[in-house]
Amino acid sequence: MAEHFEPLYSAAEMRAAEERYPNYPESVPELMERAGAAVAHEAMRAFPAARSFACVCGGGSNGGDGRVVARVLREAGHVADETDDPAGYDVVVDALFGTGFRGEPRPEAAALIERMNDVEAAVVSIDVPSGVDASTGEVAGSAVEADLTVTFHGSKVGLAVAPGRFHAGRVVIADIGLEHAPTAVRRATPALLATIPRRGERDTKYSSGAVLVVGGQPGMTGAACLTALAALRADAGYVTLAVPEESLAAAEVIALEPVKLPWSDDDAVETIAAAAERASALAIGPGLGRSAKRRALVHAVLAQVDLPAVVDADALFELEPVERRKPTVLTPHTGELGRLLGRDSDWVAAHRLEAAREASERYRAVVLLKGADTIVAAPDGTAIVCDLGSPSLATAGTGDVLTGVVGAFLSKGVEAMTAAAAAAVAHGLAAAAAPHRSGLVASDLLRFLPAALDR
Repeated sequence: MAEHFEPLYSAAEMRAAEERYPNYPESVPELMERAGAAVAHEAMRAFPAARSFACVCGGGSNGGDGRVVARVLREAGHVADETDDPAGYDVVVDALFGTGFRGEPRPEAAALIERMNDVEAAVVSIDVPSGVDASTGEVAGSAVEADLTVTFHGSKVGLAVAPGRFHAGRVVIADIGLEHAPTAVRRATPALLATIPRRGERDTKYSSGAVLVVGGQPGMTGAACLTALAALRADAGYVTLAVPEESLAAAEVIALEPVKLPWSDDDAVETIAAAAERASALAIGPGLGRSAKRRALVHAVLAQVDLPAVVDADALFELEPVERRKPTVLTPHTGELGRLLGRDSDWVAAHRLEAAREASERYRAVVLLKGADTIVAAPDGTAIVCDLGSPSLATAGTGDVLTGVVGAFLSKGVEAMTAAAAAAVAHGLAAAAAPHRSGLVASDLLRFLPAALDR
């Protein structure tokens, strides 16, 4: 399945790759020469009109790469100075910190980073922007705002995971001759959708995936309808939309294709459990409500319904871990994940990978943390980054659509982590296929999901 994912290296994984290179550590100068030359050539290619380059070099191997960059640029006829004063140059080469950096820069280094950020010149970072943790994407203090990052061997976790990804600019990967190896964090590619089963000639509407959607209280009926319709557009053959009795009329009008099933607070668990006998996956939460009765309903349904489940929105509110035999996928945004962990949402935003992993371990579930760098984390610590989405997805209801896609893929028997990651890929491709970026609404995605799956 290598083509379905791209490796994202941590600092330790990169160090191991370098140590596997023949004659290491004697071969370090050879690798440094290749790295520096690659950065110089990418900088000249990206900024052909530039004539002067300020190379801001640290004391470690990243600084050594920067000194090679300066020499290669001079050999090409450019002005290239190793300097701590980047003002007045056409391009600044950031060679201050490399993949080994962690934490917050010391005051003098932070001041130098701020000087690089203050100049009007373009900035090219070597391997990772200085101040970004290559292994996590965390930014504890000042960090370079790069226009271009030239990274070696493979992309780094910190270039794909926020907030580090927002500092990287355009990322170019330079091959310096190292051998690839499996990484704990990977990036999903569109090819992952090839793993999702399609309807065959012998399939029925049930065997091609039957999803039970639970949610949709009055005023939020549209959320559950979006989930149900998205499940159908993601190729599920049969969808049951279970809503409170008072929402039934609205659901009948909004969503034509799903079968509608009304329930009351008195008979909800029994009604939903009976419907689950003909389903192959459960999606619970969109528009469900957060009252004490609804929270109890979520716990009871998850405990009693023996189906793969995706849990979203209101079902995540004050959710406690539930022992389940079948896989569970949680799909929180930053604020929801903060509440699940008892932490501030700002902490989650600053530690996205750690937060997703922590929640996955606590709930013994796959956690899909939504965002520009959607992270899918498993209890064993592995993670997948799905960053094919666009800013247009930052609108109400798109998460409900994503929940329906996850539910559809689970209903087809797809393993939970793959189902979640593939759903995020399909979601992002559907948004990219929309002819407009401004004013996209969640229901627009429904039109483009089938084409995304057919890629």
